[in-house]
Amino acid sequence: MEKSKVYFTDFRAKLGEGLPSKLKRLIRKAGIEQIDMDGKFVAIKMHFGELGNLGFLRPNYARAVVDVVRELGGKPFLTDCNTLYPGSRKNALEHLYCAWENGFTPMTVNCPILIGDGLKGTDDVEVPVQGGKYIEKAKIGRAVMDADVIISLTHFKGHEMTGFGGALKNLGMGCGSRAGKKDQHANGQPTVDQDACRGCRRCQRECANQGLVFDQKARKMQVDKAHCVGCGRCIGACNFDAISFGEDAATQDLNCRMAEYAKAVVQDRPNFHIALAMDISPNCDCHPENDAPILPNVGMFASFDPLALDQACADACLKTQPMPNSQLAEQMARRDFCDHHDHFENATPNSEYKTCLAHAEEIGLGSRQYELIPMK
Repeated sequence: MEKSKVYFTDFRAKLGEGLPSKLKRLIRKAGIEQIDMDGKFVAIKMHFGELGNLGFLRPNYARAVVDVVRELGGKPFLTDCNTLYPGSRKNALEHLYCAWENGFTPMTVNCPILIGDGLKGTDDVEVPVQGGKYIEKAKIGRAVMDADVIISLTHFKGHEMTGFGGALKNLGMGCGSRAGKKDQHANGQPTVDQDACRGCRRCQRECANQGLVFDQKARKMQVDKAHCVGCGRCIGACNFDAISFGEDAATQDLNCRMAEYAKAVVQDRPNFHIALAMDISPNCDCHPENDAPILPNVGMFASFDPLALDQACADACLKTQPMPNSQLAEQMARRDFCDHHDHFENATPNSEYKTCLAHAEEIGLGSRQYELIPMK
């Protein structure tokens, strides 16, 4: 298989040129102009950050990508899908307020912001996965699939389950609707926190499978395990964070499903991918906090191949030295430390990412072999 091209630049800035301008140069050098965007809807998939987290990408970088898309005649919008877990992004209203509070507004990024799977995370499209072995049909946010072109703008960082969060996670997990995230992330059925339940019964109106039963005496909702199919729609209906999934899928299974969801998002349409390896926190930006970076800032990457992009980012990170006073340094200082010879696995020993990359290559999503092309 021919090596994919991955373009790279560091975070050094020349006098008179800021990093957003340098990012524009990078994605143009990487060939984004080869995509016909004239009059086309262009979805720019990114993570707006959970409230309380400060590790997410600044809106300035999103604005740089938007400006290039506009210059090429495209109609860009920033997008992300609602979360499966309770938090500040579990429905479109709270998600938009979160994005605005974190600095993403039509004024700052020069384009609209659309939540890809609708108000309650139920507006999705079933997309057959070409070559899929775990997922027959991926449930992807409708606005994401309605776009003519998909661009991923990824904050490359650590992750407590998948080792790191890169382009494949941004696309696969990030573009799945609530039901799609459940397909990838959770086994089993949700549970209802009886103390948090207000007995409003809104969740029951969303259930199409008689999976919820209301206890008239206690005035609380309960899950009927005989009928619940685990779709997760009730989570979006609950305004009180009383419903959640508690059983995570095994990491390797999660990785393979995530790779197949990523393929569903990009297959059969133009796509382009950008990753910034900076503020490399040990955990996902879905956390309402961000720990100190485990590695120094590495640089900006761009490619037409999301798999090659992830591999290049990981390889570059593994060549750096751990940051002092970080989770990684703390783990390495433990008496029972077992060296995995991998910064991400050393930072979070129970995490694992290699199966995701291997499966993505197996199903034809891209190549792990790449040519790194630096840009000053």
